[in-house]
Amino acid sequence: MKNLPNLLTIMRMCLVPIFPFVFFSGNPNSHYYALGIYVLASLTDVLDGYLARRYDLVTVIGTVLDPLADKLMLLMAVGCLYLDHTIPFWAFLFILVSETFMIITGFYMYFRKKRFVIPSNRFGKATTVIFFVGVALNILFPNLLISILVFGAAVILKIIAMTTYTLHYLQHHKKAK
Repeated sequence: MKNLPNLLTIMRMCLVPIFPFVFFSGNPNSHYYALGIYVLASLTDVLDGYLARRYDLVTVIGTVLDPLADKLMLLMAVGCLYLDHTIPFWAFLFILVSETFMIITGFYMYFRKKRFVIPSNRFGKATTVIFFVGVALNILFPNLLISILVFGAAVILKIIAMTTYTLHYLQHHKKAK
């Protein structure tokens, strides 16, 4: 039971390369199957977080791998949407740069002498939820106004979340000196 949340996270990471394979498979229902993979990955994210907190199964490796798995799945889904001409290049590029920045920053902070992981906050959690809805809507209803608006709202929330994480990091960095 102790490693169940981490196993769910690893399972989610294994779904990342399967998503584009299914998305671009050419099957008439490929986007729906890919959406199923995306939903499954999101459900395992919710479940592993719940189990880790509820049963005090939080591990250091889990606090690193869980957000990494989330970022990789989001990057893969958004990359596929861009390649499918569903979202514009600027949106893909923004998400690619911001998620890559957060991955690199997370690894840097984790592998320092004094390990530090910035905990998720309400903006980060809201961003994750809105991106989930935005990606799902863009898979189901590409180029529909509501799909574009929800995805745009997720981008705006991402900017706010990144700002709060940066401020949190700078505040911690000042204390560490």
